[in-house]
Amino acid sequence: MRLNTKHKVGLGAMLVVALVGLTLGLVLGLDGTSAQQERSFSIDYERDTFVMDGKDFRYVAGSFHYFRALPETWRTKLRTLRAGGLNAVDLYVQWSLHNPKENVYRWDGIANIADVIEAAVEEDLYVILRPGPYICAEIDNGGLPYWLFTKYPGIQLRTSDANYLKEVQIWYEKLMSQLTKYMYGNGGPIIMVQIENEYGAFGKCDKIYLNFLKEETEKYTEGKAVLFTVDRPYGDEFECGQIPGVFITTDFGLMTDDEVDTHKAKLRSIQPKGPLVNTEFYTGWLTHWQEPNQRRPAGPLANTLRKMLRDGWNVDFYMYFGGTNFGFWAGANDWGLGKYMADITSYDYDAPMDEAGDPTMKYTVFRDIIGEFIDLPVATVPDRAPKMTHEPVSMTHVDRIFTTNGRAMLGSEPKLSNRLLTFEELNQNSGFVLYETSLPKLTRDPSQLTIQGLRDRAQIYVDEFFVGTLSRENAINTLPISAGWGNKLSIFVENQGRINFDVLDDYKGILGNVTIQTYEEPYEKELSEWTTSSYSFEDVAALKQLIDTTTDGLGVNNRGICIQGPVVFKGELNINTSEIYDTYIDMSGWGKGFLFVNGFNLGRYWPVAGPQITLYLPKELLREGSNELILVELQRAPSDRLIHFSERAILDEA
Repeated sequence: MRLNTKHKVGLGAMLVVALVGLTLGLVLGLDGTSAQQERSFSIDYERDTFVMDGKDFRYVAGSFHYFRALPETWRTKLRTLRAGGLNAVDLYVQWSLHNPKENVYRWDGIANIADVIEAAVEEDLYVILRPGPYICAEIDNGGLPYWLFTKYPGIQLRTSDANYLKEVQIWYEKLMSQLTKYMYGNGGPIIMVQIENEYGAFGKCDKIYLNFLKEETEKYTEGKAVLFTVDRPYGDEFECGQIPGVFITTDFGLMTDDEVDTHKAKLRSIQPKGPLVNTEFYTGWLTHWQEPNQRRPAGPLANTLRKMLRDGWNVDFYMYFGGTNFGFWAGANDWGLGKYMADITSYDYDAPMDEAGDPTMKYTVFRDIIGEFIDLPVATVPDRAPKMTHEPVSMTHVDRIFTTNGRAMLGSEPKLSNRLLTFEELNQNSGFVLYETSLPKLTRDPSQLTIQGLRDRAQIYVDEFFVGTLSRENAINTLPISAGWGNKLSIFVENQGRINFDVLDDYKGILGNVTIQTYEEPYEKELSEWTTSSYSFEDVAALKQLIDTTTDGLGVNNRGICIQGPVVFKGELNINTSEIYDTYIDMSGWGKGFLFVNGFNLGRYWPVAGPQITLYLPKELLREGSNELILVELQRAPSDRLIHFSERAILDEA
């Protein structure tokens, strides 16, 4: 089950071989002599098996989200994955990471997709490529870039909408043209390439779109890798997502033996022959804020795994390593329930490898079962990597974001409009938007303020004093305003993450209107004449500028409440050793916000809601000596203003 000798050399070495006149089809014989042989990966439908270079092949793979791990750690994590008995790695590609703005492309650092594939080769892993363009993955908007909404208001994503097809074609040319050389038939590790993702669950059944994607994908795979779809074994989802000539796979998690057999029968009713593949065998589950951390027990999962392997399934663990929703990339769900649920920052997923990449009990249990059916690699299973703690860091006020300095340095140039502008109309991906207007004379005391179409969370201020919070998550969109509180209404709206599954029109901001009660008919007055400012916090530069120019900031009352708007805090972590390890920042006592360490956005924290309390801090972001911490707190600070550290993640406080 190991890669052939050619796979063990890097891309540079491959090119050297090509330069001396050998073909990409060259492989080395077992006796060390060379032989001309066409590399191929295909399906023998009659014998229900994959075939690699003329020999039967079976894979046990694991999902690895490179965009949720620092690139300096990719090789270590993939080595751990390989030591767990896996012979392939499953890679989603996040369009919005690589193409964050129209005509802007990123291929370096955490977006270096070529290096991820090279790392897989080095660690003796085949690659299952899942380029989407929609990937779900609990990533904001399912990985589709927000600017599609800005450029084409009302665009129908994941359909044959002409504008969507045009942008996908441009994107695939940028992405897939780089990856053709990595297809298995061209000497690379990519054995399979997915088309779309659980399309049957989307319910559109747009065959024009699916066939378009097949044609676009074939331009770059050139028959050198197997094309496949994945759909859930429910209702007509297989039929809806089916594409002529494309191999069908399914996905499911913890099941009884009878349920596995039922799903197999459902798959066989659509695709009678060919290898069995579970492309997403769920090892855990995703978690939202304000709910218990979702965990799945190892024992029953082990039984399902053994059943599948005994029955000949190829298995792809989702997730094998989850990682972290750094920055503002975490998505959200609705699941057709009409209830918005934002994902937490940790994507630990209760997977075989935890958020830091350490093996868990599931890792050992699954490895032992895999070893019953395929040869395990000669590789050392790593121990849990050392972690460290630090002395608490005292955080000091810098400024409120609503002060003159805060507005000038953190906010955009204000825009005047009679209607409410969305994030997308402001060409803004994430962060916050501040809407301000004047209140009319209130003729009721209190008068009810109502926001229709809030997406997602709003902190309300009158004359820049906090009066309450409205929440899409909790279906709260009204607030009493007392007469005499003031004239100026400020609504600070947070984008908590675009829905990533099923719903793909999750525009952000205020999509409806804002009204205040009156005595005159129609007893509600719609507010207008809005001043709108963006606070994207896309990088730390503006915050650092604010810190450099503000020396004495105030912002919380004697109870630590941010009564005059969100507050910027700064702190310094001093490390007096060169032996630096991962750690976790314990945000207990703080309210809600986000945190930068040495300029890197670790993500959102919200310990008052839970269940996640800690933020994972990889050692690669730290250095000996001084380390800069900057946080933006929306609600409250602890009385001691301290940030604490832990050697373990705290993800189960609800």
